[in-house]
Amino acid sequence: MTQLTTESRNQNTMHIDELDGVGIAQLINAEDAKVAAAVATQTEAIGQAIEAITGRFKDGGRIIYMGAGTSGRLGALDAIELTPTYSVSPKRAFGLLAGGQKAMYEAVEGAEDSKDLAIADLTRVVLTPNDTVIAIAASGRTPYAIGGLEYANQIGALTVSVTCTEGNQMSAIAQIAIAPVVGPESITGSTRMKAGTAEKMVLNTISTGVMVRMGYVYENLMINVQPTNEKLVHRATGILMQVLALDEPTATALLAAAHQNVAAAIVMKRKALAYDAAVELLDANDYQVSKVLD
Repeated sequence: MTQLTTESRNQNTMHIDELDGVGIAQLINAEDAKVAAAVATQTEAIGQAIEAITGRFKDGGRIIYMGAGTSGRLGALDAIELTPTYSVSPKRAFGLLAGGQKAMYEAVEGAEDSKDLAIADLTRVVLTPNDTVIAIAASGRTPYAIGGLEYANQIGALTVSVTCTEGNQMSAIAQIAIAPVVGPESITGSTRMKAGTAEKMVLNTISTGVMVRMGYVYENLMINVQPTNEKLVHRATGILMQVLALDEPTATALLAAAHQNVAAAIVMKRKALAYDAAVELLDANDYQVSKVLD
């Protein structure tokens, strides 16, 4: 373990225990500033993941995140947030944690050491070749994550690893390996810090990229939002007001005529089409509003 980058001691923070609150904050922030640069070295692999996942997602495949501890929770969080942000069904993007749902809120010791548990979890959700498994582990050596990747490869699913060390086991197994090396943590072995931040950045980029490629974003606006509460109704209406230069009453009426479909509303207004014709045009253009309007 001590040979892993994520477990080695950080020479820059050996004196952190002698600092006051401001000094601690400044020192940790200086270390955190290195994370974005580490993630930047992986943009090609991240881009490959976005394209590969999008192809399967369009064909009805699911995005399944797997991990233990902090890494597993970050994967589950990324999946959960796709529902309110992009209206993705929880059945199409979800997290599997070593130790089950209980592990989201408290430590389940020993669960991460079982490959069989990962296989059982993927068998339970009936993994298919159309699915994508994103396995996350800072060290790249967690048996639960490794077991998930190995089983997913056997099934023919797409496998992606997100780790924070070089030349690790998970990177060797995954079809697409993403490994931002953030260096030793401010507190030795506390991978919820820089490694966790890097994992969160990578997962945010992958899932957001897939949503963009799916046509759920126009310009930089979330047009696949489902206005199911007052806040989201205001967001949907506000998008139409910005994109189409409408006042609020007109935008509200247009949204109603579009059956609460923001993308359809934009096409209806710009192309002077009825709802059914707008939806048909979107379907013919991979649901990309920019393609329709071009």
